[in-house]
Amino acid sequence: MLAMQIRCRALLFDMDGVLVDSTPAVARVWTAWANRFGLVPAEVVRQAHGRPSIATIRELLPSADHSAENQIIEKAEIEDVQDVIALPGTRQLLDALPPDRFAVVTSASHALAVVRLQAAGFAIPKHLTTSSDIRYGKPHPEPYLRGAESVGVPPAGCVVIEDAPAGIQSGKAAGSRVLALRTTTADSALQAAGADWIVTDCSTIYLQPVDGEKDLVLDLR
Repeated sequence: MLAMQIRCRALLFDMDGVLVDSTPAVARVWTAWANRFGLVPAEVVRQAHGRPSIATIRELLPSADHSAENQIIEKAEIEDVQDVIALPGTRQLLDALPPDRFAVVTSASHALAVVRLQAAGFAIPKHLTTSSDIRYGKPHPEPYLRGAESVGVPPAGCVVIEDAPAGIQSGKAAGSRVLALRTTTADSALQAAGADWIVTDCSTIYLQPVDGEKDLVLDLR
């Protein structure tokens, strides 16, 4: 049964928790890091969710060598992809989209994004914005402003697909509408962050056939 229909010019996808299930790997890496410094692992994992790693490191260890710690985290995440998989419905949705009508916008570095996308069986998208390409990470609007720029569509014409409050806030601050997935976060937190719609995952998003330069039409079921 059709519950909602959305029209837009382009889609901007977060990666972790939207296209790729990397939750176990993320938890392992950040738990090990938290234990090194006597921090509470669950709180560290929560704080790191949906944001560039270095932002979390700066907040938790103000006097540390942030660059060095960030390199340790990135190396560990790149090496831990054994159970990184595609989330439901993602391959079908991306396969139905013309390459110029979507971008992936992630808080991961470029190197990590490539490794995780490949581990989950995705081709590297034509338009990929990572933490390596920006100065300010989510929840700042810069990531999704850059993502919209990459596809040549004003932010108001884009729909952001996110799972994390920081990413939702980034998309809204950029001027886009946000479709949130409940893959990693409770509805209450998604709503508080400003999500316009909430669905279970990408398997509930159906793309109508694309006709030339017309809008993308998404059916949410």
